Amino acid sequence: MDAAQQETTARARELQRSWYGEPLGALFRRLIDDLGLNQARLAQVLGLSAPMLSQLMSGQRAKIGNPAVVQRVQSLQDLAGQVADGSVSAGEATGRMEEIKRSQGGSVLTTSQSTNTSGAPTVRRVVREIQSLLRSVAAAGDIIDAANALAPTQPELAEFLRVYGAGRTADAVAHYEAHQS
Repeated sequence: MDAAQQETTARARELQRSWYGEPLGALFRRLIDDLGLNQARLAQVLGLSAPMLSQLMSGQRAKIGNPAVVQRVQSLQDLAGQVADGSVSAGEATGRMEEIKRSQGGSVLTTSQSTNTSGAPTVRRVVREIQSLLRSVAAAGDIIDAANALAPTQPELAEFLRVYGAGRTADAVAHYEAHQS
């Protein structure tokens, strides 16, 4: 990618952050992970072509043009929060995704985060936010390189970078829970 393309992509991600609260790549990756989807299935539920979803995720395209798709994104965010807090089972989520896929409308995304019934963010949501933040500033390979450089003098920080920056969400949740007690 040349400098002009990088600048265009960075600008698109900043626009996404201002319009949707975060870059769509981070938002869509979280939905994929939280709901157990792949990109093709997410595109299908949202009513987007797979190439369009890819362009939005990569920052080649900044805006979701169809208000019904924006509403479906919001509905999937709400559903992911309900799955994360246990109020909706994975089986129920599959049925709800079919309903979302068929839905029409034009609401806008809100920046409020899904929470559990106590009002506190779920551990999984907190972990995904940490992962998203780290992964927005560096690629996994670069994070591993940084962790390796820190390991001799800062082993705990190196472990943090490895687990949250390049590891699986389940491992990061376990790490988070182990360090909260």
